Amino acid sequence: MIVGKCSAASRQNTLAAALKEWGLLRRTVHLAKYLSDPAFRRKISRQLNKGESLHALRRDLHYAQQGTITRPHLEQQTEQAWCLTLLTNAVVAWTTEYYSRAVLELRSQGRDVPDEILSHISPGHSDNINFFGVINVDVEAELVKLDTSGWRPLRPAQLRELGLTP
Repeated sequence: MIVGKCSAASRQNTLAAALKEWGLLRRTVHLAKYLSDPAFRRKISRQLNKGESLHALRRDLHYAQQGTITRPHLEQQTEQAWCLTLLTNAVVAWTTEYYSRAVLELRSQGRDVPDEILSHISPGHSDNINFFGVINVDVEAELVKLDTSGWRPLRPAQLRELGLTP
């Protein structure tokens, strides 16, 4: 932002020139580290993949409007965008909570679930969401299934499909 403000000035001053050079130097150092360190490249790729999974989730949630903001006025467009953000955050929070419950359940069964592996998991996916069709829910039957804390039961792991058992 500072470089942008200084660059927008009618005359280039020495501070703006120094900040531009510093930015070029930082970019060069980052690029050299990226090209020379495979572990750093993998770390960057993992973070990019997590960001892309959130973008994909937002696209999936926004699909009902064919991925477009349809409101004519800025205030309504902002409201539509905030609703999408709220919905995305709700899905991520729900998925994160159930991931943590599943990990606790697996660990209570004596399974080894390393934190290193968990750091690669992103809750921004939509595999557990039904986007199409009508969903009929028997509320009373669903309430009976809740445990004493008010949580839905976890589904048993499909270990054979995951290749974790013979």
